[in-house]
Amino acid sequence: MSKNKLGLLFGISAYSLWGAFPLYWPLLEPASALEIVSHRAVWTLVFCFMVLAATKALKSTLATLKQPKITARLFLTSILISINWLVYIWATNNEHVVEASLGYYINPLIIIGFGVILLKEKMRPLQWVAVTIASIGVLVLTIDYGRLPWIALVLAISWGSYGLIKKQLGLGALEGLAIETLISAFFYLAYLVYIGNQGTGQFGHSWGLTILLISAGAVTAIPLLLFNGSTNRLPFTTIGLLQYITPTLQFSVGVWVRHEDMPTARWIGFLIIWVALTTLALDLVKSSRAVDNSVA
Repeated sequence: MSKNKLGLLFGISAYSLWGAFPLYWPLLEPASALEIVSHRAVWTLVFCFMVLAATKALKSTLATLKQPKITARLFLTSILISINWLVYIWATNNEHVVEASLGYYINPLIIIGFGVILLKEKMRPLQWVAVTIASIGVLVLTIDYGRLPWIALVLAISWGSYGLIKKQLGLGALEGLAIETLISAFFYLAYLVYIGNQGTGQFGHSWGLTILLISAGAVTAIPLLLFNGSTNRLPFTTIGLLQYITPTLQFSVGVWVRHEDMPTARWIGFLIIWVALTTLALDLVKSSRAVDNSVA
């Protein structure tokens, strides 16, 4: 299999697995969102350490903790990913899958906004068009929901902020995730011990649920490993287009599997968002071709 085809296989697999998450987290009920996130963090740490140890990268990864500036930023990313996980799992298990998918649809637009505000980047004309159209879509959805789509905004902003800081750090995705979960593991382990002593935790109550809670670590890390495999083999443009697989699958689960309410105004709002994203995709392809031509 060629390098490009293998990268495509890895990329589609990663984004498809992420898109299927709304089917997995409800299986962990009656565990609360916080208990699920706690197990997810702890078992992700275990899985990451096993992979890093097997690849002889554990020692170099832990050495990162000796650098105060990087550790401080990883402490911040640990908070951001915890917020993202908690809100996403709560939304998934409380009939808000469609709104959660909106967060990942608008995430590329949030990243563009961060680039303009924080990095002083200049937006291209099509990006301005995309952001303007998306803003109209969010306004329509706000009117439809009768409130700001806060779940979508929290998910998009937390994930966008997380990605921005991680990009500046230059750490590998798995290495970064290992340290982030190590930092947060102390809190989550304490919480799991507490609810275990109170008799309110779900771990150990049934073999099926216990195995699913433990599996949350692999479920979190495996798509990340596949994603890493795709980024090493595919151009940025392809990755940028593949990312829409995840929210599209999430949206499909919310509408056709979970049968969440979709009034006409909500469909209109999402259609406007999709037009904005199509515009953004065209800009991505256009800018990529411009770079290729300049290099050639």
